[in-house]
Amino acid sequence: MKKVEAIIKPFKLDEVKDALGEVGVKGMTVTEVKGFGRTGGKREVYRGSAYVVDFVPKVKVEVVVPDAVVVAVLEAIETAAKTGRIGDGKIFVSPIEEAVRIRTGERGEDAV
Repeated sequence: MKKVEAIIKPFKLDEVKDALGEVGVKGMTVTEVKGFGRTGGKREVYRGSAYVVDFVPKVKVEVVVPDAVVVAVLEAIETAAKTGRIGDGKIFVSPIEEAVRIRTGERGEDAV
């Protein structure tokens, strides 16, 4: 199993959710996050003064999926989240050693 974490623009969340549903993802965790990458934030003007907003609002989508569908999940997220502009986000993939569904005690891929 793999955990796929995607940091995306907030307005792309519905498109990403729909795309993941089409490849068979049945559940996900979504968190509102803030951060910055290579661009270091963005410049804004407030009452005539320019300042840098260091942390840009983003959304983190987390899914745990069987190894067999990781490539499809990555392609779905990348296609749905892409605007072609700076700040589209990143996708990270990590191995998952074990998963347990607390209610039933199911383990491994059955728990996902």
